[in-house]
Amino acid sequence: MNWVWVLLIIFWTGGFAWAADNVRTALRNRHERKLQLLEAAKEERLAVEAANRPPEPVCGCTHHLAKHDKQGRCHERVEVPTAWDENKKPLRYEADQCNCQQYVGPQPLSQVFAEDLTDLA
Repeated sequence: MNWVWVLLIIFWTGGFAWAADNVRTALRNRHERKLQLLEAAKEERLAVEAANRPPEPVCGCTHHLAKHDKQGRCHERVEVPTAWDENKKPLRYEADQCNCQQYVGPQPLSQVFAEDLTDLA
């Protein structure tokens, strides 16, 4: 029966608060770690997906290669500033043709089959 009184005295003086605080902290840390692991798995999955995609043929003007003709002229419409304020910030824009001249992105590669190099001798 003495142990009941000891537990009651510890309870009344707030002795179990440290245990509750430790449990709460441990659960919070576990939750944060789980969220970090989920975020890392998501980033890894996105990186693998990005690595499996072929490179996009993009010009220096950020338009796709399909927007350029055989001579390299871009046919995309862009917004060009036509009026500026005293701080040289554009106030008004008008649609105009992109003035880039040449495709400078990565060259698309064709599919090539190559046999494995093995030494059979």
